[in-house]
Amino acid sequence: MSDIKDAVEEVVGKAEQASDRLINVIAVLVAVLATVMALFSIKGGNVGQAMAQAQARSVNAWAYFQAKSTKQTLAESMLDQLLLDRERATGLPPDAIAVLNKKIDVYRGRVERYESEKAEIKKQAEAYEQKYEELNFHDDQFDIAEAGITVAMALLGIAALTRRAWLVWFALLFAGVGVASGVG
Repeated sequence: MSDIKDAVEEVVGKAEQASDRLINVIAVLVAVLATVMALFSIKGGNVGQAMAQAQARSVNAWAYFQAKSTKQTLAESMLDQLLLDRERATGLPPDAIAVLNKKIDVYRGRVERYESEKAEIKKQAEAYEQKYEELNFHDDQFDIAEAGITVAMALLGIAALTRRAWLVWFALLFAGVGVASGVG
């Protein structure tokens, strides 16, 4: 009878040691994953700030583009009016026609300048939009990383309560996806 009692105590002792090791492993994994998630959260926040900045710059650039378009339209209207005035101007003295031609040249120059400035502003606005899209991709990666790690930590909590080692491995699968998404 004593042999059976010793055997049972030995098995129970080994089970408790294995259970304690499992809990210790789970505790370490939770601590590491929480730290990694905190770092990813900071990086994700930084990406979010950069996205907001890129979006604001894009909106500002498009507003500037619109302002240049409005100025160009006004200059084109003035140019059309001056050209019409020159066509109707019969019998004007040569110095008046020279002044009119000078104004026509000024407004032609403005129209051309606004057109070239708009092209440059458009490139800048599109570059900011592209930057936003690139940052959005990274922001999505950090979201996936945080979700994977959160699921892993929940599974580790269940593994600790149920003392099921296979749940730890399942949690590590989600943790791996999370870490890979956050690093990649």
